[in-house]
Amino acid sequence: MNEKYVVTITRQFGSLGRPIARKVSEALGIEYYDRDIVDLTAKSLELPVSTISDVEESAKSAFFNMSYPLGMGTTAIQDSIFAAQRNIITDLADKGSCIIVGRCSDHILKDHSQIINVFIYAPYSARLCNCVERLNMQPAEAKKMIAEVDKARESYHKHYCGYSMSDKDYKHVMLDSSLLGVDETCDVLVDIIKKRFHLN
Repeated sequence: MNEKYVVTITRQFGSLGRPIARKVSEALGIEYYDRDIVDLTAKSLELPVSTISDVEESAKSAFFNMSYPLGMGTTAIQDSIFAAQRNIITDLADKGSCIIVGRCSDHILKDHSQIINVFIYAPYSARLCNCVERLNMQPAEAKKMIAEVDKARESYHKHYCGYSMSDKDYKHVMLDSSLLGVDETCDVLVDIIKKRFHLN
């Protein structure tokens, strides 16, 4: 089958969803979009990348988080960034088969005919361990980041999609990355994707 397909990957902070997504894209030989969307959004809105990042990752900015918590009392800039990202994500999906990480892509592309929506999660203890061992965070910093980023992503997703990022009714595959680790979780996903889209 030659029809373009899309895999969206939503993930909990510290679940290693990003490296898994990257490995899946390499294994399938398709495009991988993540931070590129931030760059394209910044260019589209003629804003600095740092501004987009601050709005997106509000949990990392105490001032922004305090003033405009994601999903509560949206700001004009937040809405314009979401609108720009929606257009960019739609265009990327139309361009060719790809993997898109986060940014409500599961909701934005809900009408795409060839799509798999994946949610990658892990127990809190595994996520904490990943943050400390792989991201070189101090335990206290890791705990703070997990709590804040989880809250920000969940609020953002609920606001713009109308449902939780882990809602099983909107996912085709939900995987605990701690069960098999990055490489084998990638293998499982690649196998599912190949079967779903009848790829050789």
